[in-house]
Amino acid sequence: MTVSSLKLSELKARLKKGLFLRIGPVTMAIRSTVPSVVEGVRLVYADYPLADDDFADFHVTLNPPRNLRRWLKPQAMFELDGVSPFKPLPFKQAFPMLEWGMNWCVSTHMHGYLMIHAAVMERDGHAAILPAPPGSGKSTLCATLVHKGWRLLSDELTLIRLADGEIIPLPRPVSLKNASIDIVQQYVPSAVLSPKVYDTLKGTVALMKPPADSLARIAETVKPAWIIFPKYEAGAATRLEAIPQSRAFMRVADNAFNYSLLGARGFEALAGLIDKSTAFDFNYSSLDEAIETFASLQTPAQAL
Repeated sequence: MTVSSLKLSELKARLKKGLFLRIGPVTMAIRSTVPSVVEGVRLVYADYPLADDDFADFHVTLNPPRNLRRWLKPQAMFELDGVSPFKPLPFKQAFPMLEWGMNWCVSTHMHGYLMIHAAVMERDGHAAILPAPPGSGKSTLCATLVHKGWRLLSDELTLIRLADGEIIPLPRPVSLKNASIDIVQQYVPSAVLSPKVYDTLKGTVALMKPPADSLARIAETVKPAWIIFPKYEAGAATRLEAIPQSRAFMRVADNAFNYSLLGARGFEALAGLIDKSTAFDFNYSSLDEAIETFASLQTPAQAL
């Protein structure tokens, strides 16, 4: 069963006591009575499989705080196992806060993997990893490519299995911000986006529903092939330039959440990733040219 198989009344009832979702290697139990969360889950999580309600890796709640401020200045509070790691946010930001909170759960607890702050997509059994800071155009590029022949593995968190270096899919809704929302809507009219939420700390945000095929293949692990550091620059010529492995190693390490915490295992996992991949800097301003560039990527011999 998937979320879409539930009637609205059933979805509300499950969210009230705990909706158990399977998201790749993670099971999330989500509780919320906030209308925007109910509608957001119904829209962008429609194709996600429901999990048995006897176990979850994370039990999260998104509801108004239990104090008088809920009436004077409506807010939303995220909790993990009854503890709130963040300050409340305005009530209208409840659904994005749920997404940010679930990302935080994974990035701070899933230390059985080397975790990299990067989008990751698959084509023909090989993955392109896109580490990049906010504002680089990473999510815009990812949201477009997964509607142009690539499979979404994750928009935010690349999970590298320590035992063999395989990439574990964690497909979540793609977080789009500010101008990228309209760009993606115009470029990919079939993309399903949540309503815009304004005035967040990240600006205006919306979440894109993952393609159904990416979720249908959620159990298929992938070998790494390319590490690409994207950078959007208005008016810039499209340029894909190979970079040395040593530089790629340091830059990926800088984007890893738990490289230092893992110690020798983290070093070995990252070294293995670099050895199996070809690394590039990628500058672009045209999505058409970016799509053509990614389509022309050749699988490196070491990834075969």
